[in-house]
Amino acid sequence: MTYSDTLEYLYARLPMYQRVGQAAYKKDLTNTNRLMRYLNEPHTKFKSVHIAGTNGKGTSAHSIAAILQSAGYKTGLYTSPHLKTFTERIRIDGDNISESKVIEFVERIKPAIEEIEPSFFEITVAMAFDYFANEKVDIAIIETGLGGRLDSTNVIKPEVSLITNIGFDHTDMLGNTLAEIAREKAGIIKDRIPVVIGTIQPETMPVFKEVASTLNAPLIEAGASDWTPKSLAPNYLTKNYPGIVAVIETLKKEGWQIHEKHIDVGIENVNELTGLKGRLQVLEEKPMIIADVSHNVDGMKVLFDQVAGLCKGTLHLVFGTVKDKDLKPIFMSFPKMSKIYWTESNVPRSLIVEELAIQGVVNGIEGECFKNVNQAISHAKQKVQPDDLILITGSTFVVAEIEEL
Repeated sequence: MTYSDTLEYLYARLPMYQRVGQAAYKKDLTNTNRLMRYLNEPHTKFKSVHIAGTNGKGTSAHSIAAILQSAGYKTGLYTSPHLKTFTERIRIDGDNISESKVIEFVERIKPAIEEIEPSFFEITVAMAFDYFANEKVDIAIIETGLGGRLDSTNVIKPEVSLITNIGFDHTDMLGNTLAEIAREKAGIIKDRIPVVIGTIQPETMPVFKEVASTLNAPLIEAGASDWTPKSLAPNYLTKNYPGIVAVIETLKKEGWQIHEKHIDVGIENVNELTGLKGRLQVLEEKPMIIADVSHNVDGMKVLFDQVAGLCKGTLHLVFGTVKDKDLKPIFMSFPKMSKIYWTESNVPRSLIVEELAIQGVVNGIEGECFKNVNQAISHAKQKVQPDDLILITGSTFVVAEIEEL
C-alpha cells in the first residue's frame, strides 16, 4: 500500500472521534489491551509521562517534551488530533513518524485490525507505543484523547501523571459537573505513581485527593509561578507552567538529570523543538493574523483576554465549531464590537455555517458566512485597518485548514 492508501484504509475502516463524534468513543480498554498483546506489550518497554485535562494538556505535553529534549533525552510525544498531517500525532525529538513506518505498521497488524476492529484512536495509540518501544526512546510524553479512565492511552504505567485544568467539554460523555468530569480524568492516577494537579479548583480537588489516597499515589499540588515568556506565548501556557515545572521537579527527584536552563530553553523554543502549531500562532504581522485551536469556553476566555491586549483596533473574528458544543456560553465570551466571520471545516462533525449563523442570531450575534476558512480570512483581510487583528479560532479542524499554517 502507498501512504495515501494506508490512510484511506484507516479512515474507511475505523471510527474516528474527530470526524464522527461520540459514535467512535469506545468506553473500555478491551481493544487496546488486545492490540498490546498482539504487539508484545510495547507499552511496558518505555518510560512515560501521562497527561489528562480539559485545557492545557496539549501545550503541557509539548512543553514537557521540549524540556526533556533540551536535557538530552530521546523523547517521544503522542498527541491528538493532528493539524496538517497524520504523522504529527507521533513524534520523536520533534520529528514526525515517517510515512514508511506508518505503512509498515498497518500492513504488519492488518490481521489484528480485521479481527479486533479497533477505533481510529485505538490503532494510532498502538502505533505510537509500538514505535516508541522499537525506537527505544528514553521517555515518551503521552496525551490522553478523551477523559482518562477509559482512554486508550490508559494502559501505560508512567513515571508521573499530570492533570491540567478541568472544564466543561465533552459533557455528553464525561459528565455534567466538574466533579464528574474530574473523576474521569482522575482515571489516569495509578497505584503509588505521583500525580501532579496543575490547576487547583475547589470543585475537583476533593475528587483527586480521594482517588490518589485510595491508590496511595503521592499528590502534588502545583503552586503559583512568576515565570513569564520572553516572546509571544499563549496566556494559558503561563497558567500551565506550574504543572509543567512540578512534573519536571518530580522527574528530577526520580533521578532524571534536568537543570533550570533546560526548562528555559525548552519552554522558549517549544514550537521549534516539538513542532507545536496553532497555539497563538502569528501568521502575519501587519495586520496581525493569529490562529489558535481553543475550542471551549474556558480556553476562549483566556484567548480573548490576551488578544484584547494585542489588538489596538477592531477584532475580526473568524469562527467555526463542531456540532456537539453548547454555543451560548462561548458566544457570551466573544469580545464586544467584534466583526464576525462564520465558517466551517471539511469534517462530518463540523457545524455547517448556515446553522452556526442561525445560532449566532438567536444569541444576538450577526456575522458573514463563508464555507471555507481561507475565504473568510481573505475577506477579512480586505476589511482590516493596520491596527486591526484577525483571529481564527473555535475548532482544531478550522485552524487545520488554514493554507498558511
